[in-house]
Amino acid sequence: MKTVLILVLSLIGCSGSIDEPVSYFNVETPRPFGYVNGDEISQRIIIETRSGITLQTGSLPAKGPINRWLNLNQITVKQSGQRYQIDLRYQVFYAPLEVKVLTLPGFTVQLSQGEKSVGKSIPAWSFTLSPLRELVVRQTEQGEYLRPDSPPSIFANDRALYGLAASLSVAALITAYLGYLYACFPGMSRRTVFKRALRKLSGLSKADMELALTIIHHGINRLNGQPLFYKQLEDFYLRNPQYRQISAELAWFFNYSNRYFFAVGMIVVAQDLQQLKDLCERCRRIERGSQ
Repeated sequence: MKTVLILVLSLIGCSGSIDEPVSYFNVETPRPFGYVNGDEISQRIIIETRSGITLQTGSLPAKGPINRWLNLNQITVKQSGQRYQIDLRYQVFYAPLEVKVLTLPGFTVQLSQGEKSVGKSIPAWSFTLSPLRELVVRQTEQGEYLRPDSPPSIFANDRALYGLAASLSVAALITAYLGYLYACFPGMSRRTVFKRALRKLSGLSKADMELALTIIHHGINRLNGQPLFYKQLEDFYLRNPQYRQISAELAWFFNYSNRYFFAVGMIVVAQDLQQLKDLCERCRRIERGSQ
């Protein structure tokens, strides 16, 4: 009896059979309803096998027509160790007259270990297919009743309007600033003549007296609209009465300028340059309206 038992165990050990080759199996399917002619249906199959057991990819369905109304458009297999992920994408070509139940056919995959193999069945999967139009079409006075597609949802455009308004505002400010820089506004440019002159005078020394006098002459000429000379000061005050309050300083400036450019042996001191800056500062306060 003991000899027979040992013999039976030895035969079982040498049989090479595959016991429970699959440790995990699952078929993931989408919703089983709501499809129409031309829709695609995806299906995922996950198989985990025991060590040493492999999937025979040749046993999977071939890409192409399955039957007269079903195509297999794509099949991919991903392997990670003993885990196999099979993704299938079917497409339905069937136009029923009413809601109809159809079935994705099942198939069998082959698993092998050495020369031995075993099949694993993938079950069929049923779903419903809806008609594209009613079986009995309603009629109107104009003929066949047609139902339009649902209108697309309208996105809120408030942000776009705010962005447009902000962009236009920035563009207007930039345009105004450029017009100010390039003196496109005559009245405004007259109010910044001595502001620019003061900026140019700020870095000068008594060695730059010729440039300092030229800067102030240029500012006064621009304010006057034409070159201004000492004998024309009264006409200048009639057109610009606010500058009469500094008539003494302007008279000194023209006399000093005449002596600098035409007298011989003119000695320049730092106080002269400071007096020019003070004159320009007073002109700046007048053009701002603060004096």
